[in-house]
Amino acid sequence: MTQHASPPRDSTDKVPLSGAAPAWRGLMAHADVRTLSLLGVLAVLIVIGGITKPDEFLDTRNLQLVLTQASVIGVVTVGMTFVIISGGIDLSVGAIVALASVWATTVATQEYGFAGILFTAVIVGVGCGLVNGVLIAYGAMVPFIATLAMLASARGLSLQITDGKTQIVAIPSVLDLGERDAYVLGVPPLVMVFAVVTIIGWLVLNRTTFGRRTVAVGGNPEAARLAGIDVRRQRLYLYLLSGLCCGIAAFLLIILSGSGQNTNGNLYELDAIAAAIIGGTLLTGGRGTIVGSVLGVLIFTTITNIFALNNLQTDVQQIAKGAIIVAAVLVQRRNASTT
Repeated sequence: MTQHASPPRDSTDKVPLSGAAPAWRGLMAHADVRTLSLLGVLAVLIVIGGITKPDEFLDTRNLQLVLTQASVIGVVTVGMTFVIISGGIDLSVGAIVALASVWATTVATQEYGFAGILFTAVIVGVGCGLVNGVLIAYGAMVPFIATLAMLASARGLSLQITDGKTQIVAIPSVLDLGERDAYVLGVPPLVMVFAVVTIIGWLVLNRTTFGRRTVAVGGNPEAARLAGIDVRRQRLYLYLLSGLCCGIAAFLLIILSGSGQNTNGNLYELDAIAAAIIGGTLLTGGRGTIVGSVLGVLIFTTITNIFALNNLQTDVQQIAKGAIIVAAVLVQRRNASTT
């Protein structure tokens, strides 16, 4: 009986070649190149700000302002990142922030003090997320349509509640959180909340079954279903999470502005989606990072600050943001084609 000899084992399988790659290549292979690139872009922007307006941009108060402004949209972006990774989209986040902020600052709500405002903002956000989740997960509605309907409804309801007027907050314990006396080691409370939300989001996405299921649903819903994942329930939870983040962001915005307005959260949905995209989250789902999304938020907030300090027009700023988004999408497509 003829026996076929097994092919000889390649010696490179076990023994490294004498001309092995240097150590720095090994480090780069394990590093997140996109994160390093985003850090590089952020560093360049800081240098530009330091050169154009050194006394103003590098001032501690201005840097605290940048981080504070990034905190509100940053919390929203964390929730949006989860939704997009799952293959969904949420166009209603800005409107939910507006509705939660005005509902939490009505005269009746303010009678319950700090706890009443916080509870109302969070419960309104979660409630809106629940409606989105039920329509999408169990009503089989396309996320674009369902969240667009929520956008219109929430904006209309917030306008009806305020009658187009600004609702001033009269609770000292809420307003005091926006004062410099409340800073801890120079860090504003809003920034600390943003940091906590970011850390929790990172842990949930990267270290829990919930995070793995989110990625699986976004990568291939049918395969996830066959693997035993309840896809509909997972999607419901994700929109609840997005609504929760909107409620927290609304409370932060109340602290920051000292009021509730129906115009709050304007275009937050576009900023959150853009930040997630340039951070490496695929619009088709299945991949994304919390760190990348947060860096995207910081980049956009820094750009806005630099343009404001240099008295540049808003339209130029929007063009710059658009160019960054296009570049990020092109990089995504290039990376996808090479894998």
